[in-house]
Amino acid sequence: MSMTAQSVWSNCLLFIKDNIQPQAYKTWFEPIVAVKLTDNALSIQVPSKFFYEWLEEHYVKILKVSLTKELGEHAKLVYIIKMENTYGNKQPFTEKIPSSNRGALKSQDVDVPLNNKSPELRNPFVIPGIRNVKIESQLNPNYSFENFLEGDSNRLARSAGLAVAAKPGGTSFNPLLIFGGVGLGKTHLAHAIGVDIKDKYPEKTVLYISAEKFTQQYIDSVKKNNRNDFIHFYQIIDVLIIDDVQFLSGKTGTQDVFFHIFNHLHQNGKQVILTSDKAPVDMQDIEQRLLSRFKWGLSAELQHPDFETRVSILKNKLYRDGVEMPDDIIEYVAKNIKTNVRELEGAIISLIAQSSFNKKEITLDLARVIVEKFVKNTKREVSIDYIQKVVSDYFQMDVDTLQSKTRKRHIVQARQLAMFFAKKFTKASLASIGSQIGKRDHATVLHACKTVDNLSSTDKQFRKYVEDITKKLSV
Repeated sequence: MSMTAQSVWSNCLLFIKDNIQPQAYKTWFEPIVAVKLTDNALSIQVPSKFFYEWLEEHYVKILKVSLTKELGEHAKLVYIIKMENTYGNKQPFTEKIPSSNRGALKSQDVDVPLNNKSPELRNPFVIPGIRNVKIESQLNPNYSFENFLEGDSNRLARSAGLAVAAKPGGTSFNPLLIFGGVGLGKTHLAHAIGVDIKDKYPEKTVLYISAEKFTQQYIDSVKKNNRNDFIHFYQIIDVLIIDDVQFLSGKTGTQDVFFHIFNHLHQNGKQVILTSDKAPVDMQDIEQRLLSRFKWGLSAELQHPDFETRVSILKNKLYRDGVEMPDDIIEYVAKNIKTNVRELEGAIISLIAQSSFNKKEITLDLARVIVEKFVKNTKREVSIDYIQKVVSDYFQMDVDTLQSKTRKRHIVQARQLAMFFAKKFTKASLASIGSQIGKRDHATVLHACKTVDNLSSTDKQFRKYVEDITKKLSV
C-alpha cells in the first residue's frame, strides 16, 4: 500500500498520543497538518515560529522515534511555518525549516509595516498630547493568589495561573483561557497572575484590559487613522490580559486586529491570558480562526464553590477585615448563598454593617434576616441542580432517575429538557452541564438541545412541557 503524508502522520500521532499528556497532545499536535511526503521526508505545517521552536525544544525525541518507526532510519522532518500577512498582501506565505537544521531559521518580517524609528509611541491609555510612553499595568494589587482560595471548583484554573506566573510564555498554557459564570473569580484570578508576574519579572510589560475597552480603543484608532500605532502598542506587551473576551462577539474589525496581535505575541513567546463567561465551544459570533487559537493553550473552568470552599472564603474575608464571627453564623451564610463569591462576600459585609451601624450583636437571627433580604434583592442565578429538581418534580421522578443510564423514552426526554434549560438559564459550559447531569459529555448536551428544539416545533405535547417548565424556572 502506498504511503501518503496523511497516513504517515496519522500513525505518528497514534504513537505520540500514547506517550504524552492529553493536554500537551491537544495543544501541540492537533493543530499540525501533514502537507507532503517526498522520499523519506515528511513536511508538516505548523502555525508559527514559536510553535516550531517549542516542538524542537520539547518533543524532538518523540517526533524522531515516531517518524523512524514509519519511514526508517533516514527519515527527515520538514517544518512549514504558515504565517498570516493580511495587511496588503492577502496571500499566506511559508518558510521551510528542516528539523535537523535549526540554524537555518531566518527571521521573517510579518508584522504591520510601521515607522519604528519614530521616538514617540502612542499609548492609548494616556491623554492625547501628553508625552508618556510608560505603560501602566492597570492591575489591581488587591487581587492576589493569597486571597484567591483554592477549592475543587477552581483548582485547575488556579494551578495553571501559578504555572503561567512562574514562567510566562514558557508553558503550554498559552493562551490561558479562564471561563465561568458571574462572580466566580475570573477577573480576580487574571489580576492575580498579572500581579505575580510583575513581582517576579519587574522588567516585563504586563497589561490588563477589558475587551470592551480594547474595542473602544480600536474604534478610536480607526477614527483617528492611527490603527498601526494601536497594533504596534499591543505588540510590545509581554503579558496581555484581556477580560470578558466574549465581548468581541460580532465585532469583526476588532476580532481581525486582535487575531494579528495574538499571532504576533504568541509567535514571539509572549503570554496571553483571557477570561470569558463561556467556553470557546459555546461562544457565538467569534471567528473560527480566533476560536481555534483560544484552544491552543488551556481552557480552565471556574465552577460554583462547594460548601467547604465557601466557608474558607468567608473566614479569609473576615480575617483580612479583622472581624471575628461565630462558626455557626459563617456556616449559615455559606449554606444559604451558593451562587457566587461576590454575593457571598456581599452578604457578610451587609451583616457586619448592620451589626456596626445598629450596634447589634451578630446573632444567627440577625444573619437570617440579612441573608433573606440579600437573597431576595439579588437577581437569582438558576443553578443546574435547581433545574434538575424542577424538571424531575414536573415529571414525578427523582433526580437519580433523571441522571440514570436508562433509555426509557420519558426519562430520556426529561434528561434532555434538563440539559436544554441548563444551557438556556446558566452560563455553564456544555461539558460542565453534561458532567452534572448524569456524567455525559458535551456532545450529548448539544444533541439534547437540538432534539428539544426539533420536538418543540413538531410535537404539541412536548411544546407544553417546555412552556410549563420555562414558567416554573422564570418565577
